[in-house]
Amino acid sequence: MHDLKALRANPAAFDAALARRGLSPVGQQLVSDDEERRAALAALQEAQGARKALAKEIGLLKRQKLDTAEIEVKAVALRDQIAGLEERANTIQTRIDDVLKSLPNRLDASVPDGKSEDENVVVHVRGEKREFAFETKQHFELGEALGLMDFPTAAKLSGTRFVVLRGALARLERALGQFMLDTHTTEFGYSETSVPLLVNDEAMYGTDKLPKFAEDSFRTEDGRWLIPTAEVPLTASVMGDILPADALPIRMTALSQCFRSEAGSAGRDVRGMLRQHQFTKCELVSVVKPEDSDAEHERMTQVAETVLERLGITFRRMLLCAGDTGFGAAKTFDLEAWLPGQKAWREISSCSNTRDFQARRMNARYRAENGPAFVNTLNGSGLAVGRTMIAVMETYQNEDGSIDIPEVLRPYMGGLNRIG
Repeated sequence: MHDLKALRANPAAFDAALARRGLSPVGQQLVSDDEERRAALAALQEAQGARKALAKEIGLLKRQKLDTAEIEVKAVALRDQIAGLEERANTIQTRIDDVLKSLPNRLDASVPDGKSEDENVVVHVRGEKREFAFETKQHFELGEALGLMDFPTAAKLSGTRFVVLRGALARLERALGQFMLDTHTTEFGYSETSVPLLVNDEAMYGTDKLPKFAEDSFRTEDGRWLIPTAEVPLTASVMGDILPADALPIRMTALSQCFRSEAGSAGRDVRGMLRQHQFTKCELVSVVKPEDSDAEHERMTQVAETVLERLGITFRRMLLCAGDTGFGAAKTFDLEAWLPGQKAWREISSCSNTRDFQARRMNARYRAENGPAFVNTLNGSGLAVGRTMIAVMETYQNEDGSIDIPEVLRPYMGGLNRIG
């Protein structure tokens, strides 16, 4: 999770990194706990050595048919001492681990200070906002008027935050996902991967979704988890591995269903498809050497931007501030699409460099020149399909309620150039 050796060397720097996220200092307490743990382990090793020596002495006395009662009393006392030292060391280790599990990744130095999304920094804007000669509608108004976006039936089947898509809108969703996959695999070297939608605790923990985000995910009765994003199985596929150096970088992509409980989002984005319990996303994951992670982060973000550019969606890249950067990320770029119906910028992709944070949790390494070293992992949306469809619908809407199909999607739509 965190490098204890580096923490011991400079607990003040560790606490300064936490302070950037608005967290209280814990560095000195962790160092003290670690010193106590190591002292217990040293005492344990000494007691185990003494017990081994006594065992030899008892064996020798027994072979000589001499009395061993006094020495056996000492051996029993040592056994009890060893058990107490083991329990003490394990208790302290658990206490240290519990604290470390709860702490977020250290932020990159280039991440700006700030407490909320209001202090995120605009890196650049791509495209011009379309001017409309009529009052624009939101995606759900367009979809329901076309009879192709059905929320009441979804609520009857599953409750709120679900949707049934029909006809051309169902095909548009499929077309977007296929277009994204084809772009990432044929042009940018990502390996298409079909992943399980159910994963175990280890995969969720390794990708920093547990224990902090347990309430945001759905769990089955047999103890598995519905994936909140394909980042989890893609990244965890190298869990416990020591990879050959020449195998890196590894770039994977998956188009999958994702599931989120949306805990704590009551009252937010109630109408429409912006915040769903089930949604489709095209995920990008990279596993790289540490020295390559900054360049890979920029590359991944540009790959996601390419999809938006080809769809003709106006968007901006945001560098997230300290207070808005996610738990596992060292640095994050968000891509926000302009939605003419909402008249607002909304997140459509998030590309994060986690450095070795996830790798430490997963014990994912590669064979470096000086021995096994932790890899760096990165993940990004390339893109969230439902939100991309919202952007397409609102950007390409016509006054009569019809929706033009972006040219790059028409081959995936059987040549259809307009819905409605």
